[in-house]
Amino acid sequence: MSRPPFQIDDTAGPKRTRAWVIHPDIKSDNDRRIAEPALAEAVALARALPHLDVEGANIVPLRTVSAGMLFGSGKIEELRLVFEEAEVELVLVDGPVTPVQQRNLEKAWGVKLLDRTGLILEIFSDRAATREGVLQVEMAALNYQRTRLVRAWTHLERQRGGLGFVGGPGETQIESDRRAIDEQLVRLRRQLDKVVKTRALHRAARAKVPFPIVALVGYTNAGKSTLFNRMTGADVMAKDMLFATLDPTMRSLVLPDGPEIILSDTVGFISDLPTELVAAFRATLEEVLAADIICHVRDISHAETESQARNVRDILTSLGVPKDTRSFEVWNKLDQLDEDRAAAVRARAQRDDSVLAISAITGEGLDALQAVIAEALQGAVREAELTLAFADGKKRAWLFEQDVVIEETQTEDGFNLVVRWSAQQEAQYQRL
Repeated sequence: MSRPPFQIDDTAGPKRTRAWVIHPDIKSDNDRRIAEPALAEAVALARALPHLDVEGANIVPLRTVSAGMLFGSGKIEELRLVFEEAEVELVLVDGPVTPVQQRNLEKAWGVKLLDRTGLILEIFSDRAATREGVLQVEMAALNYQRTRLVRAWTHLERQRGGLGFVGGPGETQIESDRRAIDEQLVRLRRQLDKVVKTRALHRAARAKVPFPIVALVGYTNAGKSTLFNRMTGADVMAKDMLFATLDPTMRSLVLPDGPEIILSDTVGFISDLPTELVAAFRATLEEVLAADIICHVRDISHAETESQARNVRDILTSLGVPKDTRSFEVWNKLDQLDEDRAAAVRARAQRDDSVLAISAITGEGLDALQAVIAEALQGAVREAELTLAFADGKKRAWLFEQDVVIEETQTEDGFNLVVRWSAQQEAQYQRL
């Protein structure tokens, strides 16, 4: 068996692990983030894991990246002394670390090491609550681990194989372990497919009473869950913590002077979100793909709010959110701004119809938000009559798959149908 990703052992009680956070500031990286906010986010990620004590954190400027060690020999020795003095057991590197670099740094420092992807996977593993979330995280972790088997098994020699005639090199332990991971991934995908089918049945049931879906998306810790709780009266976990909630939550909500909607609270995004997780959580984010309106909740008080917004838009694009989906930017946390900045944000929101300024804590701007959603949804679900020829079998099958057909009559030339659908479903139908 392979060595599993680093796990914090809490079986013997609240054992604390002493950790140190490093943000490599690579000067040659054109897409590099501002170092200080990036380090603060990395520390917040580390503190989101239970039983971790962050003993210190620092920015390490790098002109170039060493292929084998990431850092130069002098910096490695300098950090080794720091870790030794602080009795550090785990080093968290806020960025990508190759398997070779990870192995070499662990050997040089005598500690465990996690890169940004590994840390986020650990948080997701700790937080996933539903069966679907657990399966998705496990799949993402196995995909991540599969690429790092070289680190775990470099000490093993090839086994002898074959039938005894030639005695050529047999299957390596790496190959055997990779096959075991692949088999486990197949089993997990089958289990996940069952969960996804159940979710699809729930969606089909909702489609028969077609309430519009309004999805809250945004960077982690932007205040989505606080806003969700404020609007619906739910008790979804909401903390000043990265990835406080992972599994999607949905509640019905009757808008004042508006229709009844389904409000969906989704997992928060983050910069450099591991590709393994983007793929694994595609099923969880299906409600976003089907949403009539997307509310992009932003922490407008954060120094990196513009960069965070770009990351969210990039992830939504990678997930395949239709370009014609109506969306609003909800600038949250007005209560954390000084008076001058708050006034500037309110003024900007008054000039831009696609922007709303709110505070989920104080309730400021929530009435305006609900009014804008209600106005946007006027006529969102409506009836229409369609005439299809017998050759339009694909369109007819799609309509029944969406459960929007209320009545169907066969004619000499084809079918007359009465459908009840949303504007988004109509747009999808027109693209068929």
